[in-house]
Amino acid sequence: MHQELIKKAKTVLGEFQLAEQGLSAGSVSCALMTNAGTIYTGICLDLACGIGFCAEHAAIAEMLKARETVIDYIVAVSSKKILMPCGRCRELMVQVSKKNLKTKVIVDDTSYILLSDLLPHHWM
Repeated sequence: MHQELIKKAKTVLGEFQLAEQGLSAGSVSCALMTNAGTIYTGICLDLACGIGFCAEHAAIAEMLKARETVIDYIVAVSSKKILMPCGRCRELMVQVSKKNLKTKVIVDDTSYILLSDLLPHHWM
């Protein structure tokens, strides 16, 4: 599963410039698999004024369009490495569904950590 999701994330990875220098998209990509087995992908937007968002947000938005809410596995990648979800992404996953505390966050080619371990004392 790890390799399949990493490979899927890499298919949408690739930074490209937007309206002007310093504004870009695609430097980080994400793939997630729902508990139903569906895979969704997303890319980040690096924009001014704090209006950009992470690749995980884009993939989760795709998932929500299909009315799915429970994530089984998730991975984010850059051109250099696998990335851990930031605090905002971790929080988004839990607010989408409390069941996502059991999401397996892929940390390398062969292992994962549960989202609940990244949010050990969640406020919800």
